[in-house]
Amino acid sequence: MSMRDMTTDEAGTRRRFPPSLVYQAARLYYLQQATQAEIAEQLGTSRPTVSRLLAEARDSGVVQVQVRDPEQTAMVDLELALVEALGLQRAYVTPASKGMPLGSLLGPGVAEALLDARLRPGDALLVSSGATVYAVAQQALPSLPGVVLCPTVGGVEEPEAQYQTNEITRGLAMKVGGSPVMIYAPAMPSPALHRVLLEDPQLTRVTELWSSARAALLGIGGPPHHRSSLPSVISRTATAQSGAAGDICARPYDRSGRPIKFPGVERLVAMNLADLRRIPHSIAAAVGRGKVQSILVAARAGYVNTLVTDSTTAEHLIDAAQDQPQ
Repeated sequence: MSMRDMTTDEAGTRRRFPPSLVYQAARLYYLQQATQAEIAEQLGTSRPTVSRLLAEARDSGVVQVQVRDPEQTAMVDLELALVEALGLQRAYVTPASKGMPLGSLLGPGVAEALLDARLRPGDALLVSSGATVYAVAQQALPSLPGVVLCPTVGGVEEPEAQYQTNEITRGLAMKVGGSPVMIYAPAMPSPALHRVLLEDPQLTRVTELWSSARAALLGIGGPPHHRSSLPSVISRTATAQSGAAGDICARPYDRSGRPIKFPGVERLVAMNLADLRRIPHSIAAAVGRGKVQSILVAARAGYVNTLVTDSTTAEHLIDAAQDQPQ
């Protein structure tokens, strides 16, 4: 081929063929499914030249090849359907994997949700308790330097690690490079201790963070009678809580999303459910068919606006939302 057959594009890049010829070969091959032999015949050239024309079409950007992971595409479709079905702000769906540890399953989605919250130094990230949050807190999460982490519920006397909100918050703060603020109180203090706590400057600081937080990482508890473990303030047998659809921050709610009142609830050291609606990024991490109704009700009540779950739970949620129109 002579130098006269070569062209120069606007960026000054030397091309072997005229752009119109490159485009014509690409259109025939990729859009009309012509073979290279058929293209050679139509263009009056050889098959090797057609091959070079197609290579230049890719190199020059005339043809752009995308290779999509079908599984990831399916997850994106599920996320969009989940947002629409539950009225969410965002959803992060991971492929269901039987036997995978809870933290490994949901950790990447939580990490992505935290990054998308765009937390800055001085912003508050609230942290609830429960098996899911406890498991996720052990995973690799993004660096959040200068972010203040604060529990949403007391729990210094809880016997199970997954309900020790202070320790979950402290560990999470160390992992992301943030600063923890503690609640030095049980979830349900005695009347005498509760009166003292109301005047405690530390608790005042916590309640101020509850009202100004930019994000929250929340677990959603399923119906009490379905669970193998419970925080001390939730009961399987208490009449008032027996019909609970779920709980967030140790506060149970019914199937309409209304907070359930029970003896001593006025002393509960925990964020009110209604206050969750003011948080720009209320991120719930929850998975399992037994939690479908709990998640659905919480989303429709506005307690969470972002959900991290797996594909199986997402499919059940979409079906449940269609079967129970709002």
